[in-house]
Amino acid sequence: MNAATQAPATQAQRDKLSILASDGYALTAYRYPAQGQAHGNLLVAGGTGVPQRFYRRFAEYAAQRGLNVLTIDYRGCGESQPASLKGFEMSYLDWSQQDLAAAVELLAREPLPLYWVGHSFGGHAIGLLPNHDRLAACYTFGTGAGWAGWMPKGEALKIRLFWHLLMPPIVAWKGYMAWSLLGMGDDLPLGVYRDWKRWCGFPRYYFDDPTMAWVKPLYAAVRTPLALVTSTDDPWAPPRSRDAFAEGYSGAPQTIRDITPPAGNPPIGHMGYFRSDCQPVWAEALDWLLAHPAPASAAG
Repeated sequence: MNAATQAPATQAQRDKLSILASDGYALTAYRYPAQGQAHGNLLVAGGTGVPQRFYRRFAEYAAQRGLNVLTIDYRGCGESQPASLKGFEMSYLDWSQQDLAAAVELLAREPLPLYWVGHSFGGHAIGLLPNHDRLAACYTFGTGAGWAGWMPKGEALKIRLFWHLLMPPIVAWKGYMAWSLLGMGDDLPLGVYRDWKRWCGFPRYYFDDPTMAWVKPLYAAVRTPLALVTSTDDPWAPPRSRDAFAEGYSGAPQTIRDITPPAGNPPIGHMGYFRSDCQPVWAEALDWLLAHPAPASAAG
Protein backbone atom coordinates (compact mmCIF):
# COMPACT_ATOMS: atom_id res chain seq x y z
CA MET A 1 0.00 0.00 0.00
CA ASN A 2 1.11 3.56 -0.64
CA ALA A 3 0.84 6.41 1.85
CA ALA A 4 -2.68 7.23 0.70
CA THR A 5 -4.02 3.81 1.69
CA GLN A 6 -2.13 3.18 4.91
CA ALA A 7 -3.98 3.21 8.22
CA PRO A 8 -3.06 5.88 10.75
CA ALA A 9 0.00 4.81 12.76
CA THR A 10 -1.42 6.37 15.92
CA GLN A 11 -4.94 6.97 17.14
CA ALA A 12 -6.17 10.29 15.82
CA GLN A 13 -7.40 13.11 18.00
CA ARG A 14 -11.15 13.34 18.40
CA ASP A 15 -13.33 15.87 20.18
CA LYS A 16 -16.75 15.14 21.64
CA LEU A 17 -19.50 17.57 20.62
CA SER A 18 -23.14 18.15 21.48
CA ILE A 19 -25.24 19.27 18.52
CA LEU A 20 -28.78 20.59 18.88
CA ALA A 21 -31.27 19.53 16.24
CA SER A 22 -33.84 22.09 15.08
CA ASP A 23 -36.33 20.81 17.66
CA GLY A 24 -33.77 21.14 20.46
CA TYR A 25 -32.88 17.43 20.79
CA ALA A 26 -29.25 17.07 21.90
CA LEU A 27 -27.14 14.74 19.75
CA THR A 28 -23.69 13.39 20.56
CA ALA A 29 -21.09 13.65 17.82
CA TYR A 30 -17.33 13.33 17.47
CA ARG A 31 -15.06 15.53 15.39
CA TYR A 32 -11.76 14.20 14.02
CA PRO A 33 -9.60 17.19 12.99
CA ALA A 34 -7.68 16.96 9.74
CA GLN A 35 -4.02 16.08 10.07
CA GLY A 36 -2.17 18.88 8.35
CA GLN A 37 -3.91 21.23 5.94
CA ALA A 38 -7.68 20.68 5.79
CA HIS A 39 -9.01 20.04 2.28
CA GLY A 40 -12.65 19.77 3.31
CA ASN A 41 -15.19 18.69 5.91
CA LEU A 42 -16.69 15.21 5.84
CA LEU A 43 -19.92 14.05 7.48
CA VAL A 44 -20.29 10.30 8.03
CA ALA A 45 -23.97 9.29 7.96
CA GLY A 46 -24.21 5.82 9.42
CA GLY A 47 -26.62 2.97 8.95
CA THR A 48 -29.76 2.13 10.92
CA GLY A 49 -28.84 0.69 14.30
CA VAL A 50 -25.12 1.23 13.71
CA PRO A 51 -23.45 3.40 16.37
CA GLN A 52 -20.96 6.06 15.33
CA ARG A 53 -18.11 4.22 17.04
CA PHE A 54 -18.31 1.64 14.23
CA TYR A 55 -16.97 4.27 11.81
CA ARG A 56 -14.04 5.40 13.95
CA ARG A 57 -11.27 3.77 11.92
CA PHE A 58 -12.64 5.21 8.70
CA ALA A 59 -12.91 8.65 10.34
CA GLU A 60 -9.31 8.45 11.52
CA TYR A 61 -8.20 7.44 8.04
CA ALA A 62 -10.08 10.34 6.43
CA ALA A 63 -8.57 12.76 8.97
CA GLN A 64 -5.14 11.50 7.94
CA ARG A 65 -6.10 12.35 4.36
CA GLY A 66 -6.73 15.98 5.33
CA LEU A 67 -10.45 16.04 6.13
CA ASN A 68 -12.22 17.30 9.22
CA VAL A 69 -14.56 14.40 9.94
CA LEU A 70 -17.79 14.39 11.94
CA THR A 71 -19.57 11.24 13.07
CA ILE A 72 -22.91 11.34 14.87
CA ASP A 73 -25.36 9.18 16.76
CA TYR A 74 -28.95 9.82 15.69
CA ARG A 75 -31.63 10.44 18.29
CA GLY A 76 -32.59 7.26 20.09
CA CYS A 77 -29.27 5.56 19.24
CA GLY A 78 -25.81 5.14 20.71
CA GLU A 79 -24.72 8.10 22.81
CA SER A 80 -27.81 10.05 21.71
CA GLN A 81 -30.14 7.50 23.30
CA PRO A 82 -32.56 8.55 26.06
CA ALA A 83 -32.54 6.89 29.46
CA SER A 84 -35.22 4.49 28.20
CA LEU A 85 -36.41 3.70 24.69
CA LYS A 86 -39.78 2.55 25.99
CA GLY A 87 -42.22 5.39 25.35
CA PHE A 88 -39.67 7.42 23.37
CA GLU A 89 -41.51 9.08 20.48
CA MET A 90 -39.87 9.96 17.16
CA SER A 91 -40.15 9.42 13.43
CA TYR A 92 -37.54 7.66 11.32
CA LEU A 93 -37.56 10.79 9.14
CA ASP A 94 -36.22 12.86 12.05
CA TRP A 95 -32.76 11.43 11.47
CA SER A 96 -32.61 13.06 8.04
CA GLN A 97 -34.73 16.16 8.40
CA GLN A 98 -33.47 17.23 11.83
CA ASP A 99 -30.40 15.34 13.07
CA LEU A 100 -28.26 15.13 9.94
CA ALA A 101 -29.57 18.49 8.76
CA ALA A 102 -28.18 20.05 11.96
CA ALA A 103 -24.80 18.41 11.36
CA VAL A 104 -24.73 19.74 7.77
CA GLU A 105 -25.60 23.22 9.01
CA LEU A 106 -22.76 23.11 11.53
CA LEU A 107 -20.12 21.96 9.05
CA ALA A 108 -21.33 24.28 6.29
CA ARG A 109 -20.37 27.32 8.39
CA GLU A 110 -16.72 26.71 7.55
CA PRO A 111 -15.30 27.87 4.18
CA LEU A 112 -14.42 24.35 3.05
CA PRO A 113 -16.10 21.90 0.67
CA LEU A 114 -18.54 19.69 2.57
CA TYR A 115 -18.52 15.99 1.68
CA TRP A 116 -20.76 13.12 2.73
CA VAL A 117 -20.12 9.41 3.17
CA GLY A 118 -23.29 7.44 3.77
CA HIS A 119 -23.71 3.83 4.82
CA SER A 120 -27.05 2.12 4.10
CA PHE A 121 -29.58 4.59 5.61
CA GLY A 122 -26.94 7.28 5.13
CA GLY A 123 -27.61 7.07 1.40
CA HIS A 124 -31.37 7.40 1.93
CA ALA A 125 -31.03 10.54 4.03
CA ILE A 126 -29.63 12.88 1.37
CA GLY A 127 -32.93 13.46 -0.41
CA LEU A 128 -34.70 14.48 2.80
CA LEU A 129 -32.11 17.03 3.90
CA PRO A 130 -33.47 20.59 3.73
CA ASN A 131 -29.88 21.76 3.07
CA HIS A 132 -28.49 19.12 0.68
CA ASP A 133 -27.46 21.94 -1.65
CA ARG A 134 -24.58 22.66 0.75
CA LEU A 135 -22.96 19.31 -0.06
CA ALA A 136 -20.18 19.17 -2.65
CA ALA A 137 -20.47 15.42 -3.28
CA CYS A 138 -21.83 12.26 -1.65
CA TYR A 139 -20.41 8.73 -1.62
CA THR A 140 -22.63 5.92 -0.37
CA PHE A 141 -21.98 2.29 0.53
CA GLY A 142 -24.64 -0.40 0.72
CA THR A 143 -27.70 1.79 0.15
CA GLY A 144 -30.64 -0.22 -1.14
CA ALA A 145 -34.42 -0.24 -1.25
CA GLY A 146 -34.80 -2.66 1.67
CA TRP A 147 -37.29 -4.96 -0.06
CA ALA A 148 -36.67 -8.66 0.54
CA GLY A 149 -37.53 -9.42 -3.07
CA TRP A 150 -34.25 -7.88 -4.20
CA MET A 151 -32.22 -10.09 -1.86
CA PRO A 152 -30.81 -13.58 -2.41
CA LYS A 153 -33.48 -16.18 -1.68
CA GLY A 154 -31.99 -17.38 1.58
CA GLU A 155 -31.54 -13.87 2.92
CA ALA A 156 -35.02 -12.87 1.73
CA LEU A 157 -36.54 -15.71 3.75
CA LYS A 158 -34.62 -14.66 6.88
CA ILE A 159 -35.68 -11.03 6.48
CA ARG A 160 -39.34 -11.93 6.04
CA LEU A 161 -39.19 -14.11 9.17
CA PHE A 162 -37.46 -11.24 10.98
CA TRP A 163 -40.15 -8.68 10.13
CA HIS A 164 -43.24 -10.86 10.44
CA LEU A 165 -42.41 -13.58 12.96
CA LEU A 166 -39.45 -12.69 15.19
CA MET A 167 -39.66 -8.93 15.68
CA PRO A 168 -43.38 -8.29 16.37
CA PRO A 169 -43.49 -10.22 19.68
CA ILE A 170 -40.19 -8.66 20.80
CA VAL A 171 -41.51 -5.17 20.07
CA ALA A 172 -44.80 -5.95 21.82
CA TRP A 173 -42.87 -7.18 24.86
CA LYS A 174 -40.20 -4.45 25.10
CA GLY A 175 -42.00 -1.47 23.56
CA TYR A 176 -39.19 -0.77 21.10
CA MET A 177 -37.10 -2.60 18.49
CA ALA A 178 -34.86 -4.65 20.77
CA TRP A 179 -33.01 -6.39 17.99
CA SER A 180 -29.88 -6.54 20.15
CA LEU A 181 -31.57 -9.65 21.59
CA LEU A 182 -30.90 -11.25 18.20
CA GLY A 183 -27.35 -9.87 18.00
CA MET A 184 -28.23 -7.72 14.98
CA GLY A 185 -27.53 -4.15 16.08
CA ASP A 186 -28.23 -1.46 18.65
CA ASP A 187 -31.81 -1.21 19.87
CA LEU A 188 -34.04 1.25 18.03
CA PRO A 189 -37.09 3.39 18.93
CA LEU A 190 -40.58 2.15 18.17
CA GLY A 191 -41.11 4.84 15.53
CA VAL A 192 -38.08 3.63 13.55
CA TYR A 193 -39.36 0.06 13.68
CA ARG A 194 -42.82 0.98 12.43
CA ASP A 195 -41.57 3.14 9.56
CA TRP A 196 -38.75 0.84 8.51
CA LYS A 197 -40.92 -2.28 8.49
CA ARG A 198 -43.59 -0.56 6.40
CA TRP A 199 -41.20 0.84 3.79
CA CYS A 200 -39.26 -2.40 3.43
CA GLY A 201 -42.51 -3.93 2.23
CA PHE A 202 -42.32 -1.94 -1.02
CA PRO A 203 -39.96 -2.72 -3.95
CA ARG A 204 -38.85 0.92 -4.13
CA TYR A 205 -39.01 1.63 -0.41
CA TYR A 206 -41.02 4.76 0.46
CA PHE A 207 -41.13 5.87 -3.17
CA ASP A 208 -43.85 3.21 -3.57
CA ASP A 209 -45.68 4.13 -0.36
CA PRO A 210 -48.87 6.04 -1.31
CA THR A 211 -48.67 8.05 1.92
CA MET A 212 -45.12 9.20 1.05
CA ALA A 213 -45.70 10.63 -2.42
CA TRP A 214 -44.41 13.99 -1.19
CA VAL A 215 -40.83 12.67 -0.98
CA LYS A 216 -40.49 12.07 -4.72
CA PRO A 217 -40.01 15.74 -5.76
CA LEU A 218 -37.57 16.24 -2.87
CA TYR A 219 -35.31 13.48 -4.16
CA ALA A 220 -35.69 14.56 -7.76
CA ALA A 221 -34.49 18.04 -6.73
CA VAL A 222 -31.09 16.75 -5.54
CA ARG A 223 -28.33 17.93 -7.87
CA THR A 224 -25.35 16.89 -5.75
CA PRO A 225 -23.02 14.38 -7.48
CA LEU A 226 -23.65 10.93 -6.00
CA ALA A 227 -21.56 7.78 -6.03
CA LEU A 228 -23.70 4.75 -5.17
CA VAL A 229 -21.44 1.82 -4.42
CA THR A 230 -22.38 -1.67 -3.31
CA SER A 231 -20.61 -4.97 -2.92
CA THR A 232 -21.77 -7.84 -5.07
CA ASP A 233 -21.98 -9.97 -1.91
CA ASP A 234 -24.05 -7.47 0.09
CA PRO A 235 -27.14 -9.55 1.01
CA TRP A 236 -29.24 -6.59 2.23
CA ALA A 237 -28.42 -4.12 -0.54
CA PRO A 238 -27.33 -6.04 -3.65
CA PRO A 239 -26.86 -4.04 -6.86
CA ARG A 240 -30.45 -4.37 -8.06
CA SER A 241 -31.75 -3.11 -4.70
CA ARG A 242 -29.36 -0.17 -4.92
CA ASP A 243 -30.54 0.57 -8.45
CA ALA A 244 -34.19 0.54 -7.37
CA PHE A 245 -33.53 3.22 -4.76
CA ALA A 246 -31.16 5.21 -6.97
CA GLU A 247 -34.04 5.89 -9.39
CA GLY A 248 -35.33 8.39 -6.85
CA TYR A 249 -32.25 10.59 -7.35
CA SER A 250 -33.30 11.22 -10.94
CA GLY A 251 -31.84 14.73 -11.14
CA ALA A 252 -28.43 14.01 -9.63
CA PRO A 253 -25.26 13.09 -11.54
CA GLN A 254 -24.71 9.46 -10.55
CA THR A 255 -21.67 7.20 -10.45
CA ILE A 256 -22.84 3.60 -10.06
CA ARG A 257 -20.22 1.07 -9.03
CA ASP A 258 -20.21 -2.56 -7.93
CA ILE A 259 -17.25 -3.90 -6.00
CA THR A 260 -16.28 -7.55 -5.61
CA PRO A 261 -14.25 -8.77 -2.63
CA PRO A 262 -10.81 -9.91 -3.83
CA ALA A 263 -10.24 -13.65 -3.84
CA GLY A 264 -8.98 -14.83 -0.48
CA ASN A 265 -10.34 -11.80 1.36
CA PRO A 266 -13.22 -11.94 3.86
CA PRO A 267 -16.67 -11.15 2.44
CA ILE A 268 -17.73 -7.51 2.53
CA GLY A 269 -21.43 -8.13 2.97
CA HIS A 270 -23.45 -5.22 4.33
CA MET A 271 -21.12 -4.15 7.13
CA GLY A 272 -17.64 -4.84 5.80
CA TYR A 273 -17.26 -1.58 3.87
CA PHE A 274 -15.82 0.00 7.00
CA ARG A 275 -13.56 -2.86 8.03
CA SER A 276 -9.85 -1.94 8.01
CA ASP A 277 -9.04 -4.34 5.17
CA CYS A 278 -11.25 -2.19 2.91
CA GLN A 279 -8.79 0.73 3.02
CA PRO A 280 -8.28 0.63 -0.77
CA VAL A 281 -12.05 1.18 -1.09
CA TRP A 282 -11.79 4.10 1.36
CA ALA A 283 -8.98 5.63 -0.70
CA GLU A 284 -11.08 5.45 -3.87
CA ALA A 285 -14.03 7.04 -2.10
CA LEU A 286 -12.01 9.96 -0.76
CA ASP A 287 -10.23 10.49 -4.09
CA TRP A 288 -13.63 10.70 -5.79
CA LEU A 289 -15.01 13.13 -3.22
CA LEU A 290 -11.99 15.41 -3.21
CA ALA A 291 -12.25 15.78 -6.99
CA HIS A 292 -15.47 17.78 -6.47
CA PRO A 293 -15.33 21.48 -5.56
CA ALA A 294 -17.74 23.22 -3.20
CA PRO A 295 -21.14 24.00 -4.80
CA ALA A 296 -21.94 27.59 -5.74
CA SER A 297 -24.65 27.70 -3.05
CA ALA A 298 -21.95 27.24 -0.40
CA ALA A 299 -19.70 30.01 -1.67
CA GLY A 300 -18.99 32.75 0.85
